[in-house]
Amino acid sequence: MKYFLLLSFILLICLNSFSQNEEIGESFFKKENCFTGGTGNFSFGDNITSVGVSPYFGYSFNKFFDLAFSFGINYISQRNVYSDGDKLRQTVYTPATFIRVFPAKFLFGQLQYEYNMIKNHYLPGLGSYYSSEKQSYQSKSILLGAGISNGKDFPAQKSYYYFSILWDVGKDVHSPYKDNLNRAIPIIRAGYNIALFQGKK
Repeated sequence: MKYFLLLSFILLICLNSFSQNEEIGESFFKKENCFTGGTGNFSFGDNITSVGVSPYFGYSFNKFFDLAFSFGINYISQRNVYSDGDKLRQTVYTPATFIRVFPAKFLFGQLQYEYNMIKNHYLPGLGSYYSSEKQSYQSKSILLGAGISNGKDFPAQKSYYYFSILWDVGKDVHSPYKDNLNRAIPIIRAGYNIALFQGKK
């Protein structure tokens, strides 16, 4: 709940910057502030590996704040979940929203909310007392971390690449970013941010 409130607070700051632009006669919405892009992620821990992609679309409120919406697909494999030699394979479909805060052009903090739709396939190891099983369920993740880029610019938008490390600070035990002991694992992401509608000015 506290992370939702923090996300809401940051969004209110962004909207306030919009209203200030209105007062000085600037347009409420500028298409050249829109951006798209994609993230590839790779995370690892004790007996767990995760890979995935997440395209997104967003808007730069000003030089400090970006807001975006994304949809990701991740594949996760865990070993020795219940006994030696067994495996758990997960496919996760993830609508999400995130806010990035840029204290400097090359540095940002990120807060991201994800709703994970998870499909599990459990494969028992040799000699295991468990049987193969498939199931589906949902979980929520609150990702928090920081990253670096080769430089966000504003208002003269430009494309840039970035690299970030995030952790799930939420409490959901079904999170795909927790290992079989419910420990948060580092989520390493790299991607490219593409500025849109950057024609002649």
